[in-house]
Amino acid sequence: MTKTYKKKLIEVAIPLEAINAASAREKSIRHGHPSTLHLWWARRPLAACRAVLFCQLVDDPSEYADDLLANDKTRKAAEAELDAREKKRELDKIEGKAIPLDEKPLSVEEIAVELERKRLFTIIEELVKWENSTNEEVLERARAEIRRCCGDELPPVYDPFSGGGTIPLEAQRLGLPAYGSDLNPVAVMIGKAMIEIPPKFKDMPPIHPGGKERNHYRNAEGLAEDVKYYGEWMREKAFERIGHLYPQVDLPREYGGGKATVIAWIWARTVPSPDPAFADVRVPIASSFVLGSKPGRETWIEPSVDKAGKTISYRIRHGGTTSEISKAKSGTKAGRGANFRCLISDTAITPEYVKSKGKAGEMKQSLIAIVAEGKGRRIYLPPSEAHEKLAISARPNWRPETGLANDPRNFWTVDYGLTTFGDLFTDRQLTALGGLVECLQEVRDRIVSDLSTHKLSQDKMPLQEGGAGALSYAEAVSVYLAFAINRSVDRGSSICTWDSSPKMEALRNTFARQSLPMTWDFAEGNPFSDASGNFSGNVDWVVKAIERLSPAAIGVERQHDAQTVDFPDGTVISTDPPYYDNIGYADLSDFFFCWLKPSLKSVFPAIFGVLATPKSEELVATPYRHGSKDSAESFFLDGMRSAISNMARQSSKDYPAAIYYAFKQSEVAQEGISSTGWATFLQAVVEAGYAVVGTWPLRTEMANRMIASGTNALANSVVLVCRKKEASAEIITRAEFIRALKRELPPAIAELQAANIAPADMPQSAIGPGMGVFSRYKAVLEADDSPMTVKAALQLINRELDEFLSNIQGEFDPDTRFAISWFELHGSEKGDYGAADNLARARGIAVESVKHAGIVESAAGKVRILKRDELLDDWDPNTDPHLTVWECCQYLIRALENDGEYAAAMLLKKMGADKAEAVKDLAYCLYDICSNKRKDAKEATSYNALIAVWTELTRQAASIPDHEMTGNRQTAMNF
Repeated sequence: MTKTYKKKLIEVAIPLEAINAASAREKSIRHGHPSTLHLWWARRPLAACRAVLFCQLVDDPSEYADDLLANDKTRKAAEAELDAREKKRELDKIEGKAIPLDEKPLSVEEIAVELERKRLFTIIEELVKWENSTNEEVLERARAEIRRCCGDELPPVYDPFSGGGTIPLEAQRLGLPAYGSDLNPVAVMIGKAMIEIPPKFKDMPPIHPGGKERNHYRNAEGLAEDVKYYGEWMREKAFERIGHLYPQVDLPREYGGGKATVIAWIWARTVPSPDPAFADVRVPIASSFVLGSKPGRETWIEPSVDKAGKTISYRIRHGGTTSEISKAKSGTKAGRGANFRCLISDTAITPEYVKSKGKAGEMKQSLIAIVAEGKGRRIYLPPSEAHEKLAISARPNWRPETGLANDPRNFWTVDYGLTTFGDLFTDRQLTALGGLVECLQEVRDRIVSDLSTHKLSQDKMPLQEGGAGALSYAEAVSVYLAFAINRSVDRGSSICTWDSSPKMEALRNTFARQSLPMTWDFAEGNPFSDASGNFSGNVDWVVKAIERLSPAAIGVERQHDAQTVDFPDGTVISTDPPYYDNIGYADLSDFFFCWLKPSLKSVFPAIFGVLATPKSEELVATPYRHGSKDSAESFFLDGMRSAISNMARQSSKDYPAAIYYAFKQSEVAQEGISSTGWATFLQAVVEAGYAVVGTWPLRTEMANRMIASGTNALANSVVLVCRKKEASAEIITRAEFIRALKRELPPAIAELQAANIAPADMPQSAIGPGMGVFSRYKAVLEADDSPMTVKAALQLINRELDEFLSNIQGEFDPDTRFAISWFELHGSEKGDYGAADNLARARGIAVESVKHAGIVESAAGKVRILKRDELLDDWDPNTDPHLTVWECCQYLIRALENDGEYAAAMLLKKMGADKAEAVKDLAYCLYDICSNKRKDAKEATSYNALIAVWTELTRQAASIPDHEMTGNRQTAMNF
C-alpha cells in the first residue's frame, strides 16, 4: 500500500545515549528547574520530552535523500566518505582483518542520509543539555529544522494527561502551539503557571515600587521580579501578625549567649504508657533520637526517666560511645513498623495499642529538642517549656477538613487517627499557613493599587484599560505566590522529619516518596527563619523557575478528562499517561488542593468549585476504589482504551504519536517484561487503533556512569511511537505472525545492538519492532480463532529475542561457544570433567583446548571457568597465541571495572575491529544468560555496564595514537 506520510526521525533513529545522559543529569538540577514551581509526581525529564518532540516533527533524512544529493556540498561529502570507507575496506583485506559476511557497501545516497542524521543528532545533543534550555541560538536551530519539515503552519502539540506540564512546556519552548489538559485541578494550575500565564506578560517589566531600572526584561523575568517583591511583602505582613508564635531561643554561655533564630522544633508523638502503673504518663514514640551524624560531631537526644516523679526529660548529647549512638538511632523503636517500648516501664507498645490511642484522640506530641541557627553550624538545644506552651497555644482560624483516602498502600496515617488533611498539621503550622493564605488576597489588592499609580507607558505595560488588565496581572502573581505557599505546606506538616545525615541536618519535605507515611518524631520548621523550607526561600525557588521560562508560542491549559477532550485540528499527540496503579495522583494531590482552593478560588472559581480533586474518572487501577484488583484493571483498560482512541481519532495522520510508559520495577521483577501493567497498557494502545512502530527506553536516574549504566534495572520509562492503524489492516494467524517475527525481528535487533542499546533495555527496545508486526494487523488469531492478546504477543517477541541471542553464539570460536554453554550450566562453579569433555567434543575441540586458551581450570576430574580476578595480569591480545572472544570480553570488563574507561579503550583498540564487535555480541549473550537463566544480577551488571559505555570506549579507542600501540596484531581501529 502506498505510504501517505513522511517518516519522522523518531521512527528510525534517535541519539538515545545523549538523551539519557542529559535526562539523568537533569535530576541533579534544582535551581531554576520548572519542577520546583510546584511538586508533582513522576515528571518526565525536560531533556527527554524536548528531544522526543523534535524527533516527532523532523523528517528522517531518508525522506529527502534526493534533495540531499542535489546539494553539491552534501554530495561531495558523501562521495568523500564513501571513498574513505572503500579504501579502509581494501586495507582491511590486505591486512587480513575479518570482514562480516553480511556487510554490504553503502551507496552514496545511503551515506548522505547517514551524514544528515548525524547532523540532526548533533542538534539534538546540544538541544538536550540543561545549559541550553534557555539558549536562544541553540533553540532557534532546532526550531528552524521543525519549520523546514512542517512548513509555515506549525502543528499544535497536545498532552491530554498534562500532569506536571513538562511536554506542553517543551513544545512551547520549541515554538509550537502548546496545549495541555488534565482532570486534576492541581495539575491544571501547574500547566497554567508554566505555559499559559508567561506568554501573556512576556518581556514585560515589573511594576512594583522602587524597582531597579533595566533597559530590557526577557520572557518572564519582569513577572519573576514582581513575584519576589510581593512575596517578601507577604512575609512581612504575616510576620507582623503571627511572628510572636515563632520566638527566638536563648543560647547558653557555651554558644556565646544571646538570642538565636529557631530553625526547627523537634517533636515526638506520645501515647499514655500501656503500663497501668504509669497510665497517666505520656511516653514518646520516636524512630530516632539522632540530630546530627557528622563523624566526630554526632549529636543526639538522651531521654532521662524519673519513675518516682513520673516524668521524662531530654538533654542534648555530643559524641558518646558507639553503643550509645546506636541506641539513639533506634529512638524508642522495638522492631519494625509501629513497635515501640515504653521508656518509663519498658513495656511493649504494640501497633494495635498505638492505633487505638490514635483513633481515640489520645496521641499527642511533646517537644524533645530545638534546632537554632549558629555561625556556620546548627546549634541543638534541649526543649523549652515556654516554647512548647507557646506552640500549643496557637489557634488556627481554619483547617482543611477533606478526608484522607482509606488506601493502605499509600496513606498510612488513617489507622492512627489522622484521618483528614488538617490532622497532618500542628495548630501552629495551620495558623502560619492560614495566615499566608489570608495575605494573598491583600497582595492582589496591593498589586492593582500599585498598577494604578505606575508611570510606565502602555507600550511597556500592555494592560487593558479599566483595571481589568491590572487585575489579571495581580491574579497571575498570586498564582505563583500560592505555589510558594504550597511549597511551605510540603515543608510544614507533621509528616516532615529531621534529616540528620552528615551533609544535610535539615528539614525534610512531606513527600519524600509518592505516599503519605506515618512519622513518629517530626520536625516543625520556622517559616520565618533563613533555613531550608522557610517562606522566603520557597518564594525564591518559584522565582528562579519563572525566570527560566521561555514562552516562544501560545500555551493553553484546560481542565478536562482525556476520554472526551477535543483537540485542535492537526494535533500532534505527545503524552505521559498515568501508569496502571503506580501513583494515586488525585488522592495525593488533595494535600495541595485543600490549600490552593482558599488561595485561588476567587481567581478560578470553576476549577476550585469542588470539595476535592475528581476521583471517580481518574485513570488509575486502584483496587481500594474499585473493590478488587480485577475490577480496577478493567476500569483502567476500558478508560485508557477510550482515551487513546480519542487521541487516535483526532490526531494528525502526518505525525506519529509519542506515548510514555513508566515501568514499575517491582512488578516487572515478578512478572518479566510482559508484566500485567505493561501488557494492559499496550493492549489499550493497540485496541484504540494505533500501530506501535517503535519503542525507545529512557533512563532518567541520576548516578555515577558505571553504576547507573551498569544496573540491571529496566529503563525508567519507554516511549511508544505510534501511527494510526491502516483501515485495510488484515487478519492473520498465529503461525503467520510468528513467521513475520522471525523474518523482521532479527535485523531490527541487530540494528538496536549496533546502536549500543544496553542489554537491560534490549527487551523493551525489541518490543518496538515486535509490536510493530503485531499491531499493524487488524487481529492475530490463535488456533481456536480467538484474538491473540498483547501479553501473548509479548511472550512470543521475547522468545524470538532469546533465539536471536542464542543464534549469535554460532558465530563465535569453538572455545568461546564451549565457555558460554559451560557458564550457563555451572557459572564459575566446578563441574565433572566427563560432561565438559562431551560438551567440548560437540564443538569439535577438547577440554585441553579451552584450558590452553586460558578460559578454564581442569584438575582432579573437575572443570571450572576462571573468574576475572584469576586471569593473567600481563595479558595482551597482540601476543596471545590462542586468542578467543571469551577472553577478550572478560579482560575488557576487568580493565573497565579496575582501571577505568581509558585502560579499557586501550585494550579494545589492541583487540582490533573484528574481535571488538564479537565481544559486544558476547556481552549481550552473557547478560541474557545471567539475568534470565542464572539469575546472577551482579555478573549481569558487568555485561550491561560494558555495553552502556561502548560508544565512549570506541570513541576513546579511535583517538589513541597508533604509536602508543605495541604488539604483533597492532591495529588502528576505525570505530
